[in-house]
Amino acid sequence: MKKKLLEQIIKKKENKDEFAIITNIANGESCIFEKNKSIDKNFEKYLSEISNHFNKKKNGIIENTDIFIETYVRPIKVIIVGAVHIAQYLVDYAKSLNFEISIIDPRGYFATEQRFPDLKIINKWPEEAFKELETNENSALIALTHDPKIDDPALQHALKNKFYYIGALGSKKTHENRCQRLKDAGFSEAEIYSIHGPIGIKLGGKSAPEIALSIIAQLVEVTYKK
Repeated sequence: MKKKLLEQIIKKKENKDEFAIITNIANGESCIFEKNKSIDKNFEKYLSEISNHFNKKKNGIIENTDIFIETYVRPIKVIIVGAVHIAQYLVDYAKSLNFEISIIDPRGYFATEQRFPDLKIINKWPEEAFKELETNENSALIALTHDPKIDDPALQHALKNKFYYIGALGSKKTHENRCQRLKDAGFSEAEIYSIHGPIGIKLGGKSAPEIALSIIAQLVEVTYKK
């Protein structure tokens, strides 16, 4: 691999860009592939197959060719609202996954570096906290506080910005009340229905680590469907 190409790859990794390294294993030629950008002319005839692999986040050799694809996808931003006990287990589960976790909680006695080391913690109300975060349709929200003053503004932000995953902790009754408040705030039934509530896959667990596992399992499931 040429030095210039290697330097470009290192820079893109540092910037957390989404790209793929395309290599012809027969002759060693390589190039960088990025969505909606031109590709090296030596790989143009494989563009459709390369795009398909990239969109599916797949690594491997294109069938019946010598072309190897290694994809690098941007970590998915997951915003946890509520620095509760369950959140600590969620962070532990997420460490080995492609998630970039941030914690929002205006209650400073919950959201501390001691409880959540090496994480972005924002001790502000959601309306202010989201000004410090770049979010889009590739972001995910997990609301855990049960407090409408904290959860509702976060859920509204996620709905307005079309987060691909939105989940909220609470009983069926709690969620019914939450949905009514969102309806009163002007959100459509389709938007409200997109919220996973009560959050998590039904595993039957009751403890904090079991609930966290059900949430992270649902998040992974939805991530691979988007």
